[in-house]
Amino acid sequence: MSYELVRNIPKDHPRYESLMIREKLVNGFKAGIVCAEGLIAHGRGEAFDYLIGEKTIEPAIVATKAAVAMMLTAKHPVISVNGNTAALVPDELGCLSERIGAPLEVNLFHRTEDRVDKIIHHLKAHGAKDVLGKRADAHIPGISHERGKVSKEGIYSADVVFVPLEDGDRCEALGNMGKKTIAIDLNPLSRTAQAASVTIVDNVVRAIPNMTKLVDETKVLPGSELKRICTSYDNKAMLEEVIRRIKMI
Repeated sequence: MSYELVRNIPKDHPRYESLMIREKLVNGFKAGIVCAEGLIAHGRGEAFDYLIGEKTIEPAIVATKAAVAMMLTAKHPVISVNGNTAALVPDELGCLSERIGAPLEVNLFHRTEDRVDKIIHHLKAHGAKDVLGKRADAHIPGISHERGKVSKEGIYSADVVFVPLEDGDRCEALGNMGKKTIAIDLNPLSRTAQAASVTIVDNVVRAIPNMTKLVDETKVLPGSELKRICTSYDNKAMLEEVIRRIKMI
């Protein structure tokens, strides 16, 4: 899928970017990558995007820097991918995976083997080289639904898991396993946002490219500085700042 495959939306339309995102998700749904529930979830997130001005705000930049530092200092970082993320930023996911040295792992709430296969194929078609998820040979304790099924060499063994567009209960369960979690969530009040070690309150189509841009300039920093960035980051304070900004609207 690409912008060239969506319907012809004039670039001077005032909601052009938003409409293009919706079209990519609809195409993903038709291709069997996005589930119907994912379309509803996007609409909920888009409402919160309005509240932050549909732009990357300062708290998100701070969180993004902390997220990159956390992944660079991890022993085994893994990037979890669901249908919406795969449909919206497949090229960016592959690029981030390669730059950060973290495999992608397809993990779905509404899991079917056919859908997993389609997402893996889609990611690889967009340049991703290391994609796990076909073999779900481990299970996250405390998760009874399909997202509990993970790869033993991927999420199950990871020390840092990047979980864009996440389910709150799995984010909590990963934390209970002693893992650090990085979430992208436009709702600062969600269980995911509150449970994650680092929450980037931003649209995934902005957040992941921002992360990739920061990798090169961040990875040259001394290890001590990377650790300082991680330890000094306060996710609760960052979420409170986002909420404060929303209240000012």
